[in-house]
Amino acid sequence: MSASKAAAAKTNTDKPNDVELSDEVVREFLKDNDDFLQRNPDMLDFLHISHATGSAVSLVEKQVGILRERNIDMRHKLKALTTNAQDNDTLYEQTSALVLSLLDAQSLDALYGDFMASITRDFDVEYGCMILYGQDIQSDGCRMETPERATEVIGALFKGNKAVCGTLRQEELKYLFPECSGVGSAAIMPLSGDEPLGLIAVGSSDANRYTSKMGTLFLSHIADVIVRLMPRLQPSEA
Repeated sequence: MSASKAAAAKTNTDKPNDVELSDEVVREFLKDNDDFLQRNPDMLDFLHISHATGSAVSLVEKQVGILRERNIDMRHKLKALTTNAQDNDTLYEQTSALVLSLLDAQSLDALYGDFMASITRDFDVEYGCMILYGQDIQSDGCRMETPERATEVIGALFKGNKAVCGTLRQEELKYLFPECSGVGSAAIMPLSGDEPLGLIAVGSSDANRYTSKMGTLFLSHIADVIVRLMPRLQPSEA
């Protein structure tokens, strides 16, 4: 095939299926475009070039193979970093929106409602939980528990007063999510001021969704905001 025919095959983008590529067509194209690999260096990752060294692999070929593998590995790592950054950006925006909503709450009931609605609606969360401690708090909509009851069931989880993530015992999951069955894993964050105020938690049916290796920065941030808002939202004593 002549060079003009190869160029025509190259430029005919209206009906690409009408042109059948062959070794000759590619050869003619590369001859007419000798800087193709310079303009498209990534194509080197997909080319396999052997050297005439018999059954032995030449040093050059081995080095090219190593560089190709490193290049592919770096691409995978870069893609993972980019995906992680995008996920964090989304999580940051969701957290900021929730915090602003919590700041607008005029009562504990509103605070509770905003958290429970947002955590399942705006975040990738199946189950949400907020428990406040105390019998003297005036509330019609919040879930209230005594510290003694919480300590009895899940006290072992909060020995270090830090977030806990992972697969919990069935009685612990039932206490956190009494109306939900099939919860496989959870992340729990205590609400701690001068004294324990309660907890927030998220759960998933996937036993591997929340693990001890995952970060809890955003959940911790939400907990800190709630702790600082609770004193001003509790009705003052007459």
